Amino acid sequence: MSAGAPGPADAAQLAALAAAIPDLVRQLGGSVPRGTWDYEANRVGIQHRPGAGISAMYRMPAGTGFNELGATTEKITVPGVAATAIGAGAEAPGITVSGWIHPHDPLLPDLELAVNRALVRQTWGEGDLLTGLKTIAYRPLRRAVLRATFTTRGPLHMQRTIFLKVGRPDAIAGLRLRHGLLAGTGIPVPAVLGPAAPGVLALEAGSGESLASAIRPHAGADLDPKDFTALLDALPAGVMQLQARGAWSDSIRRYLQAATLALPQRAGELEELAAGIEAHLSASERGEPVPAHGDFYDANILLSSRRISALLDLDSLGPGYRVDDLACLLGHLAILPSLGEKNRGAAEALGHFARVFELHVDPRALWARSAAVALTLIAGARGLGSDRWEQVAEARLRAVHELVRRADAFA
Repeated sequence: MSAGAPGPADAAQLAALAAAIPDLVRQLGGSVPRGTWDYEANRVGIQHRPGAGISAMYRMPAGTGFNELGATTEKITVPGVAATAIGAGAEAPGITVSGWIHPHDPLLPDLELAVNRALVRQTWGEGDLLTGLKTIAYRPLRRAVLRATFTTRGPLHMQRTIFLKVGRPDAIAGLRLRHGLLAGTGIPVPAVLGPAAPGVLALEAGSGESLASAIRPHAGADLDPKDFTALLDALPAGVMQLQARGAWSDSIRRYLQAATLALPQRAGELEELAAGIEAHLSASERGEPVPAHGDFYDANILLSSRRISALLDLDSLGPGYRVDDLACLLGHLAILPSLGEKNRGAAEALGHFARVFELHVDPRALWARSAAVALTLIAGARGLGSDRWEQVAEARLRAVHELVRRADAFA
């Protein structure tokens, strides 16, 4: 088994999460449910960070004393967090699992503010009624995104929507800096709203529909891929002064572990794919460092009247490589059909965009890095909350194969 390859430790950590729940519940002052309660069936989210650990959220039954429990095998040292060792014995220390009552995430201190309807209305309502507050994404210990909808009190009930990005205070400070750097440049990024909170950044909603929605009617044939390369060209030189973050392709071994945990029956196949991608990466040209978005894909690009109207999610903005931004977009387009029949046009859009992108960067590098991006998305199928998640993961695996074949054509 090659260095960093997935092994039984990943499965052991996943099993340890559910096994630790009864003891964590007792430590947190709750009541362990009587009878049978299938914790695995009531897992509502999972995040695997190879090398760091696995985190998950669980629905708890009535009578426990709280609705949801967070658990992680990551090492956290925040006071007051419950912890227990699973599988501890004379010869091994076991796996330490830490837990918390949602929304008291130990590393996201302001998550409690963002999920509290009264506090959200008081902080960002401007006197309007809060008529909607929904969690859009939540990665335990890392970040969360919530959508808040306000409605005026007057006879004309006008609505406005804002997004609350929750993170560790240092990450939110960096995100605020990034938005400030792009403000006034002509790049359409959402405005930052006050008042400020250390662990929450409030943003106005971007206008338009996502690129994924925009390509459905005509498979993107009426969109100009040059608009997307021009948007990246417009990123200011000051972006190069920000801290650099690795591209998705830089962590292919980590995501190989996560993919193998999701599809253990495909372990050998995944290993061969990763090795093939790595061979293409080492033999192709990445180009020179440039200002980069870092997570340039369909959900982060909004369009209005078929033109780009908003660029979202600036968390990874910084020095990078053009090929990685373009590959991020192609890799996501490649897996879009796995999300349902409505996205079947994404396959044609993939070719439409690629024909232009290949003129800007090394095509072999472009397709290899697109394959790496698609590989990182295999494990994410488990978080879809669907009984067919394994079918989705298999479809994404087939997409990786196709992207590697495209890289092969330029070898």
